[in-house]
Amino acid sequence: MSHDKPNNILKQPTAVWAVAFASVIAFMGIGLVDPILPAIAKSLEATPTQTEMLFTSYLLITGIAMFFSSWISSRIGAKKTLLIGLALIVVFALAAGLSQNVESIIGFRAGWGLGNALFISTALATIVGAASGGTSSAIILYEAALGLGIAIGPLLGGLLGSWSWRGPFFGTATLMAIGFIAIVLLLKKNPEKPVPTSVSAPFRALAKPALGFLAAAALFYNIGFFVLLAYTPFALVPLGVEDAITLGLIFFGWGLALAITSVWGAPLLTSRLPRTRVLQIVMPLLAVDLLAAGLLIRSLAGLIVCVIVGGLLLGILNTVLTECVMEATDLPRPVASSAYSGVRFLGGAIAPPTATLLAGSISPSTPFFAGAVSVLVATALIIIGHKHLKRVDGVEESAIEEAEALSVGDAS
Repeated sequence: MSHDKPNNILKQPTAVWAVAFASVIAFMGIGLVDPILPAIAKSLEATPTQTEMLFTSYLLITGIAMFFSSWISSRIGAKKTLLIGLALIVVFALAAGLSQNVESIIGFRAGWGLGNALFISTALATIVGAASGGTSSAIILYEAALGLGIAIGPLLGGLLGSWSWRGPFFGTATLMAIGFIAIVLLLKKNPEKPVPTSVSAPFRALAKPALGFLAAAALFYNIGFFVLLAYTPFALVPLGVEDAITLGLIFFGWGLALAITSVWGAPLLTSRLPRTRVLQIVMPLLAVDLLAAGLLIRSLAGLIVCVIVGGLLLGILNTVLTECVMEATDLPRPVASSAYSGVRFLGGAIAPPTATLLAGSISPSTPFFAGAVSVLVATALIIIGHKHLKRVDGVEESAIEEAEALSVGDAS
């Protein structure tokens, strides 16, 4: 288990800060449409389920493309992969903002998801590879970027969305263009030539029990995550909250809570407890939070509290799960990241439209109960797979293991 001092985290090469900055903007794309979901549904006369497809098309393509991102980046290098990803996001975010109907936006969000996949999985591997202060420091920095992006996304979405639902899309395109310039200027070409990995590497990686169990757990965990993020705006509408600014502020609180526990909560817990134990304790707490949201469906204050508490728990789980994946196997990190992220995002793709369908056909609280059950399934998978996850609770990789990991990269 690693015990990095916090001051190590801030002493990073410029390249790491450039990638972290662009990561913040990339993750803003996830929560950005959150406050404008009711507005898009109203403006474009779309059903809640059609509107939730804005999440699904984005996350589904992100998930599928993630499996191939390590293959691409190992051939053209991290910098080019990051830049292609950012360029795609700029183009498709701009196109979404110019759309005249919800079907077009769903399509353009899919293209946005492709850019996101190329960027996100490569960004994690780049930060881990270039950061000083060890793997844990790098992952905390990456999760901080994720938390900050997820926090700012709804706030910016709310502010720009109060002008027009098109505003957040144009805002993202502009910010991504700035991220693109930052990467061009600050990220030097990798001195070492990337070792090409095979197309099948991420799929073969999932056959390793440690990564397989973590990816499966992440799929079910992400269903709970996206029920909270994507369905709650619709659950708040009957309680009188549908304007973009109020929704933006509520989810800014959620994202801020997530960022705080990503950076400070997770390291505090993992310095005292094994990583798998942290997951076994915090995942059931998230299930209880989702259960409470379902029971408090008619209480505005109750739902807001559940959203913020959910953010605190999600921050811990995101960081600890990512650390587990990076430490679980001797696979090259881009391959492990590709495989895990691909499965995880597919879980996120399932949740939003399923939630609105459940709400419409059974009751408004059903999605929260389904999310709670899903998170309990994730907990069960971590418990069942515990014997395969001993390595993630162990000590830092030695130089010999690091060398072995690199030789596996040569062989894949």
